[in-house]
Amino acid sequence: MQHHHEDEFRMHTPEFNELHRKLDRRRFLTQTSLGLGAMAVGSLFGLDKLYGSASRQAAVSTAAASTGAVSTGDLESEILKALPHIAPKAKRVVYLFMAGGPSQFETFDYKPKLVKMAGQNLPDSVRKGQRLTGMSASQSVLPMAPSIYGFNQHGKTNTWVSELLPYTAKVVDDLCIVKSIYSEAINHDPAITFFQTGNQLPGRPAIGSWVSYGLGTDNNNLPTFIVLVSKNAPKDQPLYARLWGNGFLESRHQGVQFRSGKDPVLFLNNPEGYDGHDRKEMLDYLSKLNQLQNDAYGDPEINNRIAQYEMAFRMQTSVPDVMDTSAEPDDVFELYGPDSRDPGTYAANCLLARKLLEKDVKFVQLYHQGWDQHGGLPKAIAQQCKATDQATGALIMDLKRRGLLDDTLVIWGGEFGRTVYSQGKLSATDYGRDHHPRCFTMWMAGAGVKSGISYGETDDFSYNIIKDPVHVHDFHATLLHLMGVDHERLTYKFQGRRFRLTDVHGKLVKDILA
Repeated sequence: MQHHHEDEFRMHTPEFNELHRKLDRRRFLTQTSLGLGAMAVGSLFGLDKLYGSASRQAAVSTAAASTGAVSTGDLESEILKALPHIAPKAKRVVYLFMAGGPSQFETFDYKPKLVKMAGQNLPDSVRKGQRLTGMSASQSVLPMAPSIYGFNQHGKTNTWVSELLPYTAKVVDDLCIVKSIYSEAINHDPAITFFQTGNQLPGRPAIGSWVSYGLGTDNNNLPTFIVLVSKNAPKDQPLYARLWGNGFLESRHQGVQFRSGKDPVLFLNNPEGYDGHDRKEMLDYLSKLNQLQNDAYGDPEINNRIAQYEMAFRMQTSVPDVMDTSAEPDDVFELYGPDSRDPGTYAANCLLARKLLEKDVKFVQLYHQGWDQHGGLPKAIAQQCKATDQATGALIMDLKRRGLLDDTLVIWGGEFGRTVYSQGKLSATDYGRDHHPRCFTMWMAGAGVKSGISYGETDDFSYNIIKDPVHVHDFHATLLHLMGVDHERLTYKFQGRRFRLTDVHGKLVKDILA
């Protein structure tokens, strides 16, 4: 029976969807019997035990609508797909991506022994022949650079945190700090693509798209996967829309970027001269034309197009409401910092993320650029921390006091870390650091992860992992597990092969699970 369930889950393919869409009885059964039948079968399979009544209904509706199941047997397989494989700990995720590669030396990985080694060449026994980027490979020496910033112990756990992160230090007892993350990519584009899609080459679905595909939505008036990009960050490395793209998944699973300004979502507002009634009438006629085309050709993307137009119409009401923070009390703005009153800043995006999570948006992705500090690192990283630290700590505190942290997973980190040696000239107050994928730090907080712990260890040079390594695929596997999904079973058949977020790799990091 277990294998049967796995096969049913894997049947979510374009060919499978097309077969159902071509059945003549689809529209009749959908409109007359599927509603009550879905509720009955949903109760039969115990969805309310995992989700609660409202979310159970949403899961059943999503399963039925996405494939047009036309019988109890068909609906059963769709519900089995919609079910989590395990009881989920996290209902939603907010991923604070620090694009550019934050230095672990100036944030969380305290290395006091480096002070006595300042200026010395990195020993060959530590480097072990590992490749360097072209930016520092030609240096005759690799002088080691200890951080000029101090570290202090914080919280009941006495966790070491840099003086650059005083607000994050206040919530350190809520954090699960993983110091042993490692990647394979040494340059930005493949590294960030790897973290966001599970592959270094462009074209795969983003994490949020996989989550949307596997779990559906809990709010039919907002996208399942929303992206926010800081406007107040240095643009040292570009961000591409493909980082939140749907890849080979259906287009309705792509991330939707919300922007600051009068048009938060492009092309969402009515054209000049149209009102809401006109728009609805136009969309109704457009839906009929699309339905005729679907009946003629059976193209699954036509139904996605219909769904996206309908979502856009609903978003005309829901987006202005969620984007409006004017009703927030002064103490909330004070918590997130003065930038939170300026839409599009990192602080304002953190506040907006909290509002989206309250609306049960399943996956919210924040990007903050500017962490690529090959030179002038001490000044640059201090500016970056000042722009992000207060709002990051505030988001944890705000979610916690609203009772949302228990079922929300918060993630912080970049695409790789930085080298112990200085790139370019080293002085007592100035240095740079090159890319280092072999070990770096991320943290998680909230649903399903242990709080107040540090996991994994690096050597005295934060150059190699000496305990509990966590690969990018392991991170992805653990994230999906917390959302109730077995990463080996969330697959999609494309061009004759079954793909998944973790490819053919990944293992659950059980020791960080609460």
